[in-house]
Parts: sequence; C-alpha cells; structure tokens
Amino acid sequence: MTTIAILGNGRVGGSLATALARAGHEVTVADRTPGAAADAARSARIVINATPGAGSLERLAALREELRDTILVDVSNATTDGPDGLPADLLYPGSSLAERLQEALPETRVVKTLNTMLFPVMTAPAALAQTPTAFLSGDDPQAKQTVRELLTDLGWHHEWTTDLGGIETARATEAAILFVPHVIRTSGFTPFAISITR
Repeated sequence: MTTIAILGNGRVGGSLATALARAGHEVTVADRTPGAAADAARSARIVINATPGAGSLERLAALREELRDTILVDVSNATTDGPDGLPADLLYPGSSLAERLQEALPETRVVKTLNTMLFPVMTAPAALAQTPTAFLSGDDPQAKQTVRELLTDLGWHHEWTTDLGGIETARATEAAILFVPHVIRTSGFTPFAISITR
C-alpha cells in the first residue's frame, strides 16, 4: 500500500482515485485550493497532478516544501483552448509542463505519464480493441520504476509501457495532445490512446 495524494477532483482525478483505492492504496483527493493541496501533498509518498495543465505550474510551485522528496506523477497537458474548448496549441512550445515542473521543484522527482489518451483509458487500458502505450518520462530511474508499478495497479501490463528517457522527452508526449481535438471532431469522445506497435 502506498499513500497517494491526487491534486484535482475532476473526471481525471476522480477516476484515478477510485481505481487506486480499489487496488489497495491509501488515496487522498484534494481540490485546487492551496490549503487542501498542501495538506494532501504533505503526507503522501506519491502525488499525482490531475489539475488543469494551464494552471498546474503556478499551483504546484507553491507546494515546493510539501513536495520535497516525493514522486510527482504529472498526467496533465498544458494547452491554450480554441473557441470550442478543445486544445488548440501548447502553452510551453519548445518545452513541456513536466520540464517546467521539474525546474520549479528540483527536490521533487517528476514523472510524466498517462497524458496521451482520453481519461477513461488511464484506468481501463484493456478496454480498447488494440493495446495502448503508456509512456514514461523522468530523470530518476527509481521514480519511474515506482510509477511503472503503480501503472500495473491500473491495469497496464509492463510490456504496454515505454520509458522514453529523461524529463525532456515529455515535450514529445505533451505535443500529442494536438491530435486530440481532431480525433474528437471526427470520431467523438470514444476512448482512444496513442500506441506504439512493432
């Protein structure tokens, strides 16, 4: 059992909380208010950022002390939205939210994952007709291994996960968000994920 704090109580955070609690972890969900987030992060070994990406950097940078020596799992994408509310462009072109978080939180081990899919796939990857891929980006190998084990509790087989390397590789997976609005416009909100097939 691991103590996990999930920052963000929307569809993503709620779905992850339910699945991880079902797997036997001690899970706390905090809304976006500073006090609730600080209290949740302070006592957790793993913190999951499920807040809207456009405001994540400011919110989490304010939790530098609470996040010291923890693993921060970042599942968000930082984008600007188009008129229809869907992602239109990257907020940090030439970089990524994960990289900015690691810079702002040098004593926190940031791992980027689960950001290349619609949220239902995060906790039910086997529901897709084809095998999806969960990517891992981060500078700390031990932290990535811990997150990989956490993914198995969400139904991800080890062979379905791909370690891309350092935190700078997160800019590639975050850029994948630009596929999403086009797929949604043509196919609706049917769950999908990016997959590497060989």
